[in-house]
Amino acid sequence: MSEKPAGAAGGSAQGSRAAEMWQNNPPGSLYDYIRVASFSLGPDGRIEQWSERAAELFGITARQAVGKDPLEVLAPAGAHGRGRRPTAPFLAEGGLDGREWTGLIPYQRGGGHDTPDGGSATVGGEPSGLAEIYVMPTQNERGQRAALCVAVDVRALRGIETDIAASEAVFGQSPLGFFFFGTDLTLLRVNESFAQAFGRPADWHRGRTPHDFLPRGEAERLTAALRQVLDTGKPVSDIQLVGPVPGHAERRRWSVSLYRLHSGSGRPIGVAALATDVTGRRRAEREAAGVRRNLALLNEAGARIGNSLDLETTARELLDVAVPQFCDLASVDLYQGLLAGDEAPPGLADGSAELRRVAYASAVSGAPVAGGEKPVQVGEVHRYAFHSPCAAALRTAQVQVVPRREGEDGPELGAVVQSTLAVPMVARDTVVGLAQFSRTKGSEPFGERDTALAVELAARAAVCIDNARLYRREHERAVILQRSLLPPGDPEAAGLEIACRYLPANAATEVGGDWFDVIELPGHRTALVVGDVMGRGLRAAVAMGELRTAVRTLAMLDLEPAEVLSALDEIAHGLGRPGGKQSSTRGVRGGVRAADLSEVYLATCVYAVYDPVTRRCTIANAGHLPPVLVEAGRPAELLDVQPGMPLGVGGELFEETVVELPDGALLALYTDGLVESRDHALDEGLEAFREALTGPSRPLEEVCEHVLGALDTHHGEDDIALLMARLRGLPDEHVGDWTLPAEPRSVARARELAREQLPQWGLDNLVDTTELLVSELVTNALRYGEGEIRLRLLLDRTLVCEVWDGGLVQPRRRRARDTDEGGRGLQLVGMLSAAWGSRRTPHGKTVWFELALPDGEFPAPDAVEALLSLY
Repeated sequence: MSEKPAGAAGGSAQGSRAAEMWQNNPPGSLYDYIRVASFSLGPDGRIEQWSERAAELFGITARQAVGKDPLEVLAPAGAHGRGRRPTAPFLAEGGLDGREWTGLIPYQRGGGHDTPDGGSATVGGEPSGLAEIYVMPTQNERGQRAALCVAVDVRALRGIETDIAASEAVFGQSPLGFFFFGTDLTLLRVNESFAQAFGRPADWHRGRTPHDFLPRGEAERLTAALRQVLDTGKPVSDIQLVGPVPGHAERRRWSVSLYRLHSGSGRPIGVAALATDVTGRRRAEREAAGVRRNLALLNEAGARIGNSLDLETTARELLDVAVPQFCDLASVDLYQGLLAGDEAPPGLADGSAELRRVAYASAVSGAPVAGGEKPVQVGEVHRYAFHSPCAAALRTAQVQVVPRREGEDGPELGAVVQSTLAVPMVARDTVVGLAQFSRTKGSEPFGERDTALAVELAARAAVCIDNARLYRREHERAVILQRSLLPPGDPEAAGLEIACRYLPANAATEVGGDWFDVIELPGHRTALVVGDVMGRGLRAAVAMGELRTAVRTLAMLDLEPAEVLSALDEIAHGLGRPGGKQSSTRGVRGGVRAADLSEVYLATCVYAVYDPVTRRCTIANAGHLPPVLVEAGRPAELLDVQPGMPLGVGGELFEETVVELPDGALLALYTDGLVESRDHALDEGLEAFREALTGPSRPLEEVCEHVLGALDTHHGEDDIALLMARLRGLPDEHVGDWTLPAEPRSVARARELAREQLPQWGLDNLVDTTELLVSELVTNALRYGEGEIRLRLLLDRTLVCEVWDGGLVQPRRRRARDTDEGGRGLQLVGMLSAAWGSRRTPHGKTVWFELALPDGEFPAPDAVEALLSLY
């Protein structure tokens, strides 16, 4: 390259202009890529000067070339003797004859001359290259003809031509936008793709800067990137630029990559760039991101909404998902009538029914979204105006866009909310409420995809809310049914002090099938029952009601406890089957088809009968937890009773356990909810129950409260039933027991015993009635029974008379005709007694009747009037 002359320096204006023309490092030029060699010829046609570039190109040193004929130096070895004049092309056709000459000369690198080390540079005698030589005539200082020759390797020229053609093809035909910036950061050249992308002709861009075709901020970003690439040489890729395009309303987005250009000598000569219009791709990416975001939001909604069966909680779960991922403000209103349990509240069809705001969430303010002129608070009952968008959404079950009116939402939100969707919450073709989603200024307005997502979110929440509503209704009905089947208040029984507690599970848990009962049996005996139907919900409560009714019916038959459980097992086995019929193969485990397993009702039950006269308790157990017995001065213990199989298995046998209990002992029956929970094992709960019962004697109600306070009874996982009975027994002086021979005079003896015993108990008003009824029962025992006759009178809250005999024939009440002389005894017993009946005993039967103790309000029945009414 040319050097700057020494005289060019200086402070003058002329020196300054020279400095601009002469420079040590000029921009890249063609000579950086084409190595041009030069040599000169003297008047004799021989080489006079030989440049270093010539030595480099031809591989011949100046010492080897100077003074020699050019053809002799350049031509391959052996070409000299072919009859051609060696200097003819140079001397005759150009240069020395005053004419310019250009031609192609094959040359042998090294010229076939011996190398300095004694070897030969010739390779097979063939030319190793082709040079284009330009011969220009000159004159020396004496005026003699001479020539200056310039030589270029033809292969280098052809390579450059090919590279230029390829570059032009790529630059001109590429669909990508190519453009070149010079070192002064002005455009040198752009292709048609770039021109089309930026909306102006290609020639328009020449000499322009980024500020001429980009907005100010984007132009400054691109200029800074260009300067960085030019200074550091490090490429920069995927710079996102946004700007308008002439003739297009939509702003475009381009992806630009930059890299530095170098000359053949390695000097930076500018920056090349590729630009791609990514507006469509960006739009597709944004839409795909929106779809992914919506799918993620729906997935989150499916996981978080509906985890609770509480309406308000479900509404809050919807808003927890929606704010702030989907919107900035949201609220949920539910129909007040549906919350109260009504199926179809008045005005529900036209959207004018009352609604209650059950949930609200905000990412920008604590003020509620307004539904009218003033904000609606959570828990407030309100209505929407008939012509309002919200009422229209409720009425049509279609999404409505709520127009913004300045100040509608109050001063806190009137200036920020820009878009609101009123979305009806539809479940099973029924509108249950309204969800409102709002976005503030600065957020994207709601689009079609957002509207569809809002509808889906509201629909999912609506189904969960409706499920919660249906569950609440079923739960309330089950609770009502269950409470109606439990004994009212604290039941009473002869010889027993009873206290009971029933704690239902929490509102979020389905009602269970726990029950307890206290049944008075003949002879002042009492049946204590505690049971638990496996499963939950209304069906479990109904099954519990059926079993409880069956227990009462079987108890009235005065069956033994094991017989009662066997009959209950048959009944439970038939529940859930068509018509309640029993399976003919119930004793075989395979008799129940797999499809019927969901209809099998299983229940546990403990049935205990206490006789206050003998102080004996007979217990039968069907898979239930054993009763706990507490005797004075001794720790509480679990009674060792046979556990048995649960009711409903079918064909199972149950065993009885007879326990003699002293007066003052405490017997506790309970369900598993009292002693079992997720926090502790069953054994730990039983041990805690025993410890709570062990201690000094206290009133039974206090014992109940102490047990419930000491145990974990607030977990709400299951119903809890607790039945406690303190055994008192009948004093000996309240029992009259006699044995009479099977002969006619025993009738008179029975009347005499009754007349003597009742005055001792202060029951003079019942003497006549008792004497008459005792006479009837003893007479029937003599006539239809066998063996000795036993008469027993029991006094507690009522007077009970029992007549025992060895016959198995049960008495049957019938209506006597007017002409019959007998057959009216049992009719008389039924008229004068409060209750009567007959039961089997291990050695015969017992016929009994019960009389209420007289007081001032309820006098004793008149026996004379009863006798006269029979005729």
